Amino acid sequence: MPVNQNLSSFSDIAFQTAFVVYAVALILSLIYYGRLNGVIDARRQRSEATANAKKLKASVAANGAAGADSVSSVDSADIVEDDAPGVDSSGKAVASESESDIAAQESKVDRLGGMTQSLLWVAIALHLASIVLRGLAVNRFPLGNLYEYMMMITFGALLAMMIAMQRKEWRTLWPWVLTPLLALMFYGSTELYAESAPVVPALQSYWLPVHVTIVSLGGSLGIVSGIGSVLHLLRRWQPKGKEHGFFGAVAKPLPSAKKLDQLAYRVAVVTLPTLGLGIVLGAIWAEAAWGRFWGWDPKETVSFASWILYAAYLHARATPSWAKFAPWINVVALSTMIFNLFFINLVVSGLHSYAGLN
Repeated sequence: MPVNQNLSSFSDIAFQTAFVVYAVALILSLIYYGRLNGVIDARRQRSEATANAKKLKASVAANGAAGADSVSSVDSADIVEDDAPGVDSSGKAVASESESDIAAQESKVDRLGGMTQSLLWVAIALHLASIVLRGLAVNRFPLGNLYEYMMMITFGALLAMMIAMQRKEWRTLWPWVLTPLLALMFYGSTELYAESAPVVPALQSYWLPVHVTIVSLGGSLGIVSGIGSVLHLLRRWQPKGKEHGFFGAVAKPLPSAKKLDQLAYRVAVVTLPTLGLGIVLGAIWAEAAWGRFWGWDPKETVSFASWILYAAYLHARATPSWAKFAPWINVVALSTMIFNLFFINLVVSGLHSYAGLN
């Protein structure tokens, strides 16, 4: 069937507009990240000042009971009141003006995070529109080449992150997610871009939307899980409240290592069966197209290796003696998926080599 060039152009425009909106959201998320870092520093300084004030008051009270100079005690207490919150008779810290300043600063940061979330929903809607319009333009499921696959896998990853990160504590992950995904979108729309056209005969099958959609979904979830493990390792190196150096400042706004590990694990639990189902369906399609279920084609082999690594990650995490090594296995699994996406599709020759062409 002829290609509708108008719809194809609208698809390209929608994708480019989504990219721009994602980029603006990335800038806002970086500003949010930096300002939240400032709020955390202010909170910690305030907490430390409160603790010091309590210690000094307790010392003053002890000295007073021992017959210390009362005038000196009052002066010391006044100095503390100027620099830190006081302590009432029940031992509670009394809120002061600086505490309200911190709260106002935190409220502004929260509004900035909300703006970022709203922009991301707009970008995701445009991203989805570009995929739908591409499919309508070519009268097929839009997964016939690497450009279309890149559109789908980045959309799936971003949508999965939006669903998983509705709570405010997860908003600090956006710069870490948007940066690599925007790089993929840029590379896909420049180096991998393909004009709207019918697919090669080997892809003209009802298995195309079934197999490739499930594999792309598994890949999207794998990206989310892998990023979670990378950040978990960073946070494990820079524990909450004990950050140091440049990387400590970078890691400070992130959730705890335990929460990041839970995010990576929960997404990997879905990734493993999804990717496994995609491999099985691909084998069934291979039997219909090439007369065999499995032929150790490079793409088949690396996909199977990724699935094995995700299984190893889940097994290692459930084994106490291997739990600390589990995130590294997940990062290796992510690396094999990236290797599969680029090197296997673009460099290695095999039965799946046409995946980058129309």
